[in-house]
Amino acid sequence: MSRRCELTGKGVMTGHHVSHANNKTKRVFRPNLQTVSLASEALGQPVRLRISMNALRSVDRSGGIDAFLLKARDSALSDRALRFKRLIQKKQPAA
Repeated sequence: MSRRCELTGKGVMTGHHVSHANNKTKRVFRPNLQTVSLASEALGQPVRLRISMNALRSVDRSGGIDAFLLKARDSALSDRALRFKRLIQKKQPAA
């Protein structure tokens, strides 16, 4: 399982630990990824995704997973998130 957010594409970054003596050693910055179930109103069932907590705040601010996915660019979404987006788009005109 990759360390990448399924909604925003945020992934692992690298940098340096810098000591008081200015010695630099490699380190890794990992995103805070959690597996969450988000309720989709259009699908009528929960959507289970592995997302960063920053993305969860964005989902809450945009008004839910349906609104977030419809507004998101396809290039940032994972394959699973794209599948959910297409399912929501199919259900949207019917509602």
